[in-house]
Amino acid sequence: MVAPYVYQLLHKDKTINIKDFDKAFAQFSKLEGQKGYSGNKPLSDDKIPNPVMLPFNPNQLTVQQWEQLGLSERQSAVIKHFETKGGRFYSREDLKKIYAITPGDYKRLEPYIQIPESVVTAKKIKPGEIIELNGADSAKLTELRGIGPSFALRIIRYRGRLGGFYHKEQLKEIFGIDSLVYAAIKDQVSVNPDKVKKININTVSFDQLRIFSYLGYKQVNAIIQYRVQHGNYNAIADLKNIAILDDKILRKIEPYLNFK
Repeated sequence: MVAPYVYQLLHKDKTINIKDFDKAFAQFSKLEGQKGYSGNKPLSDDKIPNPVMLPFNPNQLTVQQWEQLGLSERQSAVIKHFETKGGRFYSREDLKKIYAITPGDYKRLEPYIQIPESVVTAKKIKPGEIIELNGADSAKLTELRGIGPSFALRIIRYRGRLGGFYHKEQLKEIFGIDSLVYAAIKDQVSVNPDKVKKININTVSFDQLRIFSYLGYKQVNAIIQYRVQHGNYNAIADLKNIAILDDKILRKIEPYLNFK
């Protein structure tokens, strides 16, 4: 069963506000596991009055413990969703990056945040250091906040299937890297498009082109068959003659092609 709000976001139109979707998905993920959940119960925005403030490590709290610190059920669920995506808090300021946390909430919580030194030093990326995505290995990628070994491996694999990244927003195409994770790392990464491995569209085989993430089986087959029937491609415009390659697909694949 899909929570009603998630369903509405997916079916109302084709434009999805990613923050609203993440919020709805966080609600659904938590509520689905609750006994007796009917799919119609919304998460509460109520907060307990006069919470007792004690020092806390934000990486170790349950939903109930966040609520005891004065956050609503909805806010607590968003934080836990961030953590399930590999998110971690390495400084007090990281809590401000959670969009559900209001400035007032952060001001109240900030004096009580205590993060162990082992967590603070776990990531060795220096302030101002930028990691270049097309040259980084998995160990380097895990220096990014919120990126553990699993996410690093996904990035490496996706990069391999593409031949490299030509802009950093492509990270959002990787399963699990949602708007929260991307927002946490986007200012720590860069892309050198010169490192992208180009595909020679006139010599590539069917099996080689099938690896490319942006093309499906039918599209690859159409490209190969058109080349067999009409000869080599000279420019991206030639691919427009293939009906199942729309402008959106052509824009995505153009940076990866050469026509020698």
